[in-house]
Amino acid sequence: MNISFFDFDGTITTRDSLIEFIKFSVGKFTYYHGLLLLSPMLVAYVLKFVPNHRAKEKMLAHFFKDWDADHFKKIADQYSLQEIDKIIRPGALDKISWHQQQGHQVVIVSASIECWLKEWCKKQNVELISTRLEIKDGKLTGKFSTRNCHGPEKARRIKELYDLKQYDHVYAYGDSNGDKELLELADSRFYKPFR
Repeated sequence: MNISFFDFDGTITTRDSLIEFIKFSVGKFTYYHGLLLLSPMLVAYVLKFVPNHRAKEKMLAHFFKDWDADHFKKIADQYSLQEIDKIIRPGALDKISWHQQQGHQVVIVSASIECWLKEWCKKQNVELISTRLEIKDGKLTGKFSTRNCHGPEKARRIKELYDLKQYDHVYAYGDSNGDKELLELADSRFYKPFR
């Protein structure tokens, strides 16, 4: 029994699904205007004064705080089923298919948000570990309901959900420093393999 773990953004995709989802949801003008308003925080993030999870949470809160959860889910499902395929690397999809043909379990492990990856993952018949958004009284709070699934959190969540000792071989695919701990779990690890 073998298992393969794939990072999503940058590994499977050519562009960041977070940015593409925001543009899809609010339009390019609102997105770029929002970036302008968020620029002090984004500069602080680039200079490493603001951690990854805080920057992402602030960005999502800016665009989506107080959105109706059902409306947000509808847009997320639409993006997942109609738009994500446009940014998928063909080589990554071929490798996922190869693993499935071998009878291997395939798991996407992503810092992106579950709601806009879920339907795509269902369509591909792969499992998903990702960050989730908090919902209260039917509205998005602008906060996460889980830890941001990035860096060490990727490895922690995998170990929480899968007993890796039960598998004969573990594969992992990633493309950034945020995948370091994920790649370290694997017997066979691949860094930027589809570029």
